[in-house]
Amino acid sequence: MEMIILTGMSGAGKSVAINYLEDMGFFCVDNVPPQMLESMVQTFSKWESKDGVSINKIAFVVDIRSASMFSGLLPAFEAIDHLGIPYRIIFLEASDNVLLSRYKQSRRNHPLADGKGIAQGIAMERSLMSQIKEMTPDVIDTTNLQSGELRDILHNMLAKDDKETRMTILVQSFGFKYGIPLDCDNVVDVRFIPNPYYVAELKTCSGLDSKVKDFVFSYPETNEFMKRMEDMILFAIPYYIREGKVRLNIGVGCTGGRHRSVAMAEKLVETLSSKGFHVAIDHRDLNNDTKNSRRVSDKNNCNKNNSLL
Repeated sequence: MEMIILTGMSGAGKSVAINYLEDMGFFCVDNVPPQMLESMVQTFSKWESKDGVSINKIAFVVDIRSASMFSGLLPAFEAIDHLGIPYRIIFLEASDNVLLSRYKQSRRNHPLADGKGIAQGIAMERSLMSQIKEMTPDVIDTTNLQSGELRDILHNMLAKDDKETRMTILVQSFGFKYGIPLDCDNVVDVRFIPNPYYVAELKTCSGLDSKVKDFVFSYPETNEFMKRMEDMILFAIPYYIREGKVRLNIGVGCTGGRHRSVAMAEKLVETLSSKGFHVAIDHRDLNNDTKNSRRVSDKNNCNKNNSLL
């Protein structure tokens, strides 16, 4: 299990950082009392869902909001060390002037400023946090950082290899007669390709079947369009990532969302996956056509052979 303990100065950007960690696949728990940290680490390290899925990446946010309980943080680290579970501390820092300015802009009170000024609260917190800061090499000073720059620093710290990407790509086939998916970033219309629906033996099949795939890609214009679409998407992906996009939705649509769009969405996913991107696929309207009552009984006939003749 990969475990991060995120801490640091109040107002230094931990709330922003935890959002980015969630985007990177971490299960995040905010404002953890230090005395509960050991038991929570034990629980999550052994936790497994009914379908066998475990938590592989987890981040705990522990900071001065715990007030009087904060003194238990160092003993909690020692207890986790005894458990033999590796963890990494990331400490967020910023200058006093910037922290004070952020508190004034947000109109929030500092956790230690009860009955005192914000500047006094910051000074007290800095004193209390000094030992924690000294024990970690992963200190991020957010004084002059934009949120996107903080995201990039976290990604560079935690990315395991060159293939790991901070963006998930969803390729979704759909039928225009059922409406365009509302969350699509890019919509690709493939209705110019001859429709297998009008071929009697292909009507009840789908784009998942080999006969339909062979029909769709038997046309030169399909292959030419596919190449140009893939080139365009592969060109744009690095710039989407640069701009901080963590999810890219690509909609591929035909008339009913059963034949052409499904076959071409599958091919696009195959290409993107081969390039090392994290890709998911959803055939939204594959089974929407209730008139195709024969589709289940005819499924085996769709894949009997690859020839259309």
